[in-house]
Amino acid sequence: MNIEEDLQRIALQEDRLQFDHFDAKTAWDLGNRLREVAEARQLSIVIDIQLHTLPLFYFALQGTTPDNPEWVRRKRNIVRRFFRSSYAIGLMVKSQKIGLEALDPRDYAHHGGCFPILLKGTGCVGTITVSGLPQREDHCLVVEALAAFLGKDVSDLSLSSGPS
Repeated sequence: MNIEEDLQRIALQEDRLQFDHFDAKTAWDLGNRLREVAEARQLSIVIDIQLHTLPLFYFALQGTTPDNPEWVRRKRNIVRRFFRSSYAIGLMVKSQKIGLEALDPRDYAHHGGCFPILLKGTGCVGTITVSGLPQREDHCLVVEALAAFLGKDVSDLSLSSGPS
């Protein structure tokens, strides 16, 4: 799959993976589901879910490092800035659709793994972030968890297996 196809698929993900409501219990249930998947697959990741800027769920699995929370913060900042997934922003930068020269890379990372929490009829109200895998895998893990949680068929939303 090329960058344009990935960007179209990510736009579809962002369109379909929206919540009717989102609160602390939703974050807790979603975070625990994602934690269970990560533990079953023995993944070394950090999981972070926030509503606006309020932390609602955070978990660091065995094998993560002090760098992972910093990646979470930087990816989360890019989603808060653009209201799009961090992977989509990274692909847009790669294809030269946008430039991020004005953003300090110490505070913004356009690498996959952070996805906007989108509320139907409202827009972006928070973020769900994973850090610890290669960026495409971080993104796909979040999409997989959101699709399962929202009862959507992930096969309709998945990116191809090859990197862009």
